[in-house]
Amino acid sequence: MLVKEYRICMPLTTEEYRVGQLYTISKHSHQESEKGEGVEVVRNEPHEDPVHGPGQFTEKRVHLSSKLPSWARAVTPRIFYITEKAWNYYPYTITEYTCSFLPKFSIYIETKYEDNCGDSENIFRSDKILGDHEVSFLDIAFDEIPERYYRSLEDPRFFSSAKTGRGPLREGWRQHTKPIMCSYKLVSVKFEVWGLQTRVEQFVHKVIRDILLIGHRQAFTWVDEWCGMTMEEVRRYERETQEATNEIIGLVAPTISVSEVGQPTATHSAPASAPSTPLSDEAPDFLAPPKARPRKKSAPETLTLPALRERASAE
Repeated sequence: MLVKEYRICMPLTTEEYRVGQLYTISKHSHQESEKGEGVEVVRNEPHEDPVHGPGQFTEKRVHLSSKLPSWARAVTPRIFYITEKAWNYYPYTITEYTCSFLPKFSIYIETKYEDNCGDSENIFRSDKILGDHEVSFLDIAFDEIPERYYRSLEDPRFFSSAKTGRGPLREGWRQHTKPIMCSYKLVSVKFEVWGLQTRVEQFVHKVIRDILLIGHRQAFTWVDEWCGMTMEEVRRYERETQEATNEIIGLVAPTISVSEVGQPTATHSAPASAPSTPLSDEAPDFLAPPKARPRKKSAPETLTLPALRERASAE
């Protein structure tokens, strides 16, 4: 098992990110879905934990197939999915990924959110961590992402928020930007196959790094879309987006119940997970280079929600 800790700072508060995270996950999942493929929401319901208290549990199936890199399509069944289970006790979350085709493969992510610039040490204090583990700071503005996922409108170096006045982000922004928060993510990747374990786990961490960067960049550069939304509004957006996404991927979508348990405002929870950005087409060095294949166009940029838009216009 390969364990790494990622720290991703954002020019937001943890309270703001509680809404922004939920909005970003829902919108991104919808964008990445198309007929027969995408993110199927199986369960979304309140969950009570004896240690962490009230929270929210979500279970999703990420149907991949053609979204896999070409080298992976050559060795996997045509139809399979990744199961994502998330327990959210914001500002603490747990997310677990397992694969229907690879029972010896799993990803386990613990996340804590704090209003600081990433300077909290030993934040997880977990007995599961044996010895030292690598800590990586990810810069949403200046760390590189795969070119095929780059969009100028989602570049924090050039984005300026009309509603909050934040951005663009300049060199050294983490030292002088206020407000600022940090996502601390302890990521454990396990692939118990002799001869391939080390290389596969390293490759998966590279993919996770890209996903984290892309997702957090989007959460900030979409801030004008979700800023000012109440939890009730973002829950409704999540529910409507989930139902629309299930229809896109060709499922008979049951009514998705997105309910909450009573709890103080300061600890109000929202489902958390790493965005389902398609995996990289770059094959690891122990596999043959991928063949050139045409890539499908992504889903529409936005999901139109007339009720929210009309309400915003009226205000």
